[in-house]
Amino acid sequence: MLNISHNQLNKKVSLEGYNAFDKAFTSKHNKLFNRFLGAFAIILIVILFLPWTQNVSGNGFVTTLTPDQRPQTIQSPIPGRIEKWYVREGDFVTKGDTILFISEIKNEYQDPRLVERTNQQRDAKSRSVVSYQEKIKALENQVTALNNERNLKLSQAANKLKQSRFKVASDSIDLQAAQTNVRIAKTQYDRTLSLQKEGLKAMTDVEAKRLKLQETQAKLISQENKLLSSKNEVINSQLEINRIAAEFGDKIAKSRSDRFTAESNQFEVEAQVTKLANQSANYEIRNTLYYITAPQNGYINKAIKGGIGETFKEGEKLVGIMPSNYDLAVETYVHPIDLPLMHIGEEVRIQFDGWPAIFFSGWPNASFGTYAGKVVAIETFISNNGKFRILIAPDKNHNDWPENVRVGSGAFTIALLEDVPIWYELWRQLNGFPPNYYTPSKKESTKAEK
Repeated sequence: MLNISHNQLNKKVSLEGYNAFDKAFTSKHNKLFNRFLGAFAIILIVILFLPWTQNVSGNGFVTTLTPDQRPQTIQSPIPGRIEKWYVREGDFVTKGDTILFISEIKNEYQDPRLVERTNQQRDAKSRSVVSYQEKIKALENQVTALNNERNLKLSQAANKLKQSRFKVASDSIDLQAAQTNVRIAKTQYDRTLSLQKEGLKAMTDVEAKRLKLQETQAKLISQENKLLSSKNEVINSQLEINRIAAEFGDKIAKSRSDRFTAESNQFEVEAQVTKLANQSANYEIRNTLYYITAPQNGYINKAIKGGIGETFKEGEKLVGIMPSNYDLAVETYVHPIDLPLMHIGEEVRIQFDGWPAIFFSGWPNASFGTYAGKVVAIETFISNNGKFRILIAPDKNHNDWPENVRVGSGAFTIALLEDVPIWYELWRQLNGFPPNYYTPSKKESTKAEK
């Protein structure tokens, strides 16, 4: 009763005669209850000082330790059409076993004799290279012959020039002799004419001397003409030398130009031969890609592309395969606030889906059905789910993980941190503080040694 009414019954009615009153308000029960409260308080205080292991929990799944052991899909590097299956889902295959056969769907590769015809084109182009090589040799020989002929022609023209110069010198001497004869004839004529005037010579002698003078003058003019002709021959010989040099220079330049053109064509054909050889090798490799083989030993999980005659593009997933040999690991995620508490080698307790467990997060030694692991890798970049990925491997110093655990199964992980009293952990949880930051003992010992 709250006794808030003005008509209070406890003052008007006496309860001492009732059995319930005797049981409720006797000092015996009060003493027992007080003892219970005191014992409970002492036990609670003792519990508050018991050790509690701080931890960081996370949800993850079972994976493999190395990437090459994880489930994978097999793709085709070329587009095609499914023609025949050689396996069924669940079959075990070894590396190199044929899984399925595909056929070509692109028009440019459907010729069954494509490699043979490409090799024929390559051989034809190779023969063209040989032809160009022979043409280059012929042009080199032609240039050599033209050089020899030019040297001979130039020698011949040089000899002719020398002869012309000798003739000019000879004609120059003859011209001087003719000039001397003219002067002598002129002197004799003048002397005879003067003697004839004195009556000492006859008129016939004068006429004879005049005739001789005219003859010597005619010979002088003829000799001058011969000298001019000889000089003309010298000029013509010089012009002939220049003409020969220009003519053969043009022929040699044309021959060399033809040779460079042939070399250019040879290099172009050699490039085409290399390209055709590359195409032939690619076609041969492409023919081997029609058989899709297993990349490693494993089990066929699922045929992603099924049926016969179904087409697909290059890089499309065809079938999934699970490697037969693998080392289990657990992939879990932690919040960014807990990432500084994670270290390589950190001890982790794992509870696998499907395996019964009694788990006390604060007292891992009292847990049952959990398995030990160690952190082997910590992701340095945040994942798409806003957490950091942690990779956990089995701890060889403890019990082995269950044999029937499969890759992809769920797992609940608890990373064991520092031991603190329970009252401190309750205070931390109430205030929303993260677990204590600490450095593993291995790192502390390493720093001390340094």
